[in-house]
Amino acid sequence: MMSFVSLLLIGIMFPAIQGKQFTKCELSQVLKDMDGYGGIALSEWICTIFHTSGYDTQTIVNNNGSTEYGLFQINNKFWCRDNQILQSRNICDISCDKFLDDDLTDDMICAKKILDKEGIDYWLAHKPLCSEKLEQWHCEML
Repeated sequence: MMSFVSLLLIGIMFPAIQGKQFTKCELSQVLKDMDGYGGIALSEWICTIFHTSGYDTQTIVNNNGSTEYGLFQINNKFWCRDNQILQSRNICDISCDKFLDDDLTDDMICAKKILDKEGIDYWLAHKPLCSEKLEQWHCEML
């Protein structure tokens, strides 16, 4: 009985998925290799992600019968698989829950695929909110 209680406490203290709420500067550092990819400046990514997920890796949004996951709000109908849409195209060849953790490597790989296939306008926040006047999205690293 004691070992069950110990395991239960460990499970509560250390959940299976470790998400992260980033700051603008933390995220700028992690995403620095995306600066200029597909002609999109880092400040555009930072702005778009803020308006898409609020820099929170565990953001999940239900949207017209599909679900969007993580910082980049990657859709389960086309880009990843989950148990909700079994016929997902799964173009990124990944489980959607991988976009909810604090390792952004797979998120960035998939976001680049989306950018290559759909362009930056896949992220609806970009055009009206993040295509100009981007000074506030720069992070001055000290």
